[in-house]
Amino acid sequence: MKLENIPQIKHINSNNFFLLAGPCAIEGEEMAMRIAEKAVAITDKLQIPYVFKGSFKKANRSRIDSFTGIGDEKALKILRKVSETFNVPTVTDIHEISDAEMAAEYVDVLQIPAFLVRQTDLVVAAANTGKTINLKKGQFMSPESMQHAVQKVLDCGNEQAVITDRGTMFGYQDMIVDFRGIPTMKQYAPVVLDVTHSLQQPNQSSGVTGGRPEMIGTIAKAGIAAGVNGLFMETHFDPANAKSDGANMLHLDLLENLLNQLIAIRQTINNF
Repeated sequence: MKLENIPQIKHINSNNFFLLAGPCAIEGEEMAMRIAEKAVAITDKLQIPYVFKGSFKKANRSRIDSFTGIGDEKALKILRKVSETFNVPTVTDIHEISDAEMAAEYVDVLQIPAFLVRQTDLVVAAANTGKTINLKKGQFMSPESMQHAVQKVLDCGNEQAVITDRGTMFGYQDMIVDFRGIPTMKQYAPVVLDVTHSLQQPNQSSGVTGGRPEMIGTIAKAGIAAGVNGLFMETHFDPANAKSDGANMLHLDLLENLLNQLIAIRQTINNF
């Protein structure tokens, strides 16, 4: 995957990590624009290549009454407006074969969720759009097994594949990050570390996923030190009242300080 092949991506010569960040789900236009405006201002200031993230729908929910979205087309149009307003690329996840072509009309990067990354037809449908494909490593998969997911994209004639590690199941209700997997997966494609989902505590008896957001800085710093190409994190100005995954999101007010720390670590690593 080459960053320069992602439309509207900026700061690719800064030698910084790249960042995929935004809310878990598109809850409405005002919230998406508010988060994007601040994230774009920060990443422009720090010269970080940036892709705005937002799910146009959420399909993998524990409970039937969980928030799943505001309507597919409505959310996708908001993602397009973010891109056009702030001149940045956007990424969203897809869950069904029919989602691939639809979402590709609005966004620049298609993301395959971790639970679905072994679904060949879905991966192929996404790859055939010609978009950059972000393959999330299944919580149940080894780093070595991700080479096959990448190969599916390559076999479709699409060289724009990236792998995102979002943690590995540790018992029933916790996740861990095995940093040994980062150099392994970098043999197959650039690697992103999903900092916030790696701190989820799934399968709670309430049916609402928990998390440990106080550890976001620790995991992000370790990821940069381990040599990841990029970071993924979900952020919101009011995580406590976010309609999806609020328990493990980074408060938007904390984003700039964390990124400054991460840039300092990256610069140190680059000097060796």
